[in-house]
Amino acid sequence: MTQLVPLFVAGEFCHSETSQWIEVTDPATNAVIAEVPCATDQEMEHAICDAQRVFGQWKNVPVSERARVMLKYQHLLKEHHDEIAMLLSKETGKTTVDAKGDVWRGIEVVEQAANIASNMMGETVENVATDIDTYSLIQPLGVCCGITPFNFPAMIPLWMFPLAIAAGNTFVLKPSEQVPLTAMRLAELFEQAGATKGVLQIVHGGKEQVDYLLEHPQIKAVSFVGSVPVAQYIYHTGTANNKRVQAFAGAKNHMVVMPDANKAQVINNLVGSSVGAAGQRCMAISVAVFVGSAKEWIGDLATELAKVKPGAWNDEQAGYGPLISEQAKQRVIRLIEQGIAQGAKCELNGSQCSVAGFPNGNWLGPTLFSGVTTDMSIYQQEIFGPVLVCLEVDTLEEAIELINNNPYGNGTSIFTASGAAARKYQHEILVGQVGINVPIPVPLPFFSFTGWRGSFYGDLHAYGKQAVRFYTETKTVTARWFDDDIPTGPNMSIQLR
Repeated sequence: MTQLVPLFVAGEFCHSETSQWIEVTDPATNAVIAEVPCATDQEMEHAICDAQRVFGQWKNVPVSERARVMLKYQHLLKEHHDEIAMLLSKETGKTTVDAKGDVWRGIEVVEQAANIASNMMGETVENVATDIDTYSLIQPLGVCCGITPFNFPAMIPLWMFPLAIAAGNTFVLKPSEQVPLTAMRLAELFEQAGATKGVLQIVHGGKEQVDYLLEHPQIKAVSFVGSVPVAQYIYHTGTANNKRVQAFAGAKNHMVVMPDANKAQVINNLVGSSVGAAGQRCMAISVAVFVGSAKEWIGDLATELAKVKPGAWNDEQAGYGPLISEQAKQRVIRLIEQGIAQGAKCELNGSQCSVAGFPNGNWLGPTLFSGVTTDMSIYQQEIFGPVLVCLEVDTLEEAIELINNNPYGNGTSIFTASGAAARKYQHEILVGQVGINVPIPVPLPFFSFTGWRGSFYGDLHAYGKQAVRFYTETKTVTARWFDDDIPTGPNMSIQLR
């Protein structure tokens, strides 16, 4: 019997009364492994209103107690790390190694949430005027919500609800309907950590349920990660309904390869960062920009990429797993065909990839293009597959100009032995996250995830100090006390009982 995914509402895992269910499939086989509900309006309302009710209690729980919940939660996540990774692999197709990394990066954010007290400190100035002091208080917003994608079903929800809840808010999570199982396990462990019932609610569904969250007056802040069109929709709809919104969108991440770079390091890092996780990550390197004579390395890059084979989650030799769906696979194949038709040289074509024992999986082999120009579809669109495109320029200045003219600004990197070249690059590039001899510069959670331009809509980013500010508001108090009001005399005696 197919597993029916429950809702998590008012502190209870409950069966949905909906008549609309979405099939959840294993990407390695396309077999149905579960069905997820599209929550009814009544169920959505119940979740949001209960979160609002619980907020009145939770915001008054001492910050140290909220931190202890996160300490317990991170302990439970570590204890069940491998189990969560196996569940995650089943619904995403990720290899075991990749799935474990997904879980671990989420745990790191929970560890940061356990440090919430120091991030909730306000500021004080004594005697801003005669006998007048001014100080600020950091206070939670209310009910916040998160809408998360399929590609990181542990890490991205853990970017959101632990920090929001640790800061004193309650949270409604709407995970991707393609990968709901990991989120439910995260909720089970959160409940075991001792969180007050109702501080976390989980609802399921598609656009209709997302719109309900975006339009509901009790939702104060919206966090989203996903594609560009949906991020734009989330941002415009959420802000039109007077909500605070952070919407992380698409990317076209470039790695600049200088001719003085270490060739072996360049090729090794390009292979892993381009096809790892089947290229289904917003920080994947999907464009290599070879400067000057570095273009001579493209042939060797093709040779090494050809050695990488996709496979099932438990195949220790697999470099990565399948794409999330047949639809996603066909979209990438169409882009590969467009690249060939538009004149790019396909050095390696993984369109006909198959994996023994898994004939129905969404497999794509590593694919490499050279001779790519900026007017081609494979350069302009985020492919979100194991495809790397190569461009060639003569100078670092040309590379910087090329990248700054691209609409996205999520991540980039430069490989070079020159400190001067690296400094020029980090200073002039219009991208939020820069790696120097590091292929995927995702910051640890005491910093924030800082994509720029078309890769982000909003003002305050995920995790780190910016996330705490996103989920809180500052209240400034100016106080004056008069000396004449200080009590004196025998009535000041302290009565001990």
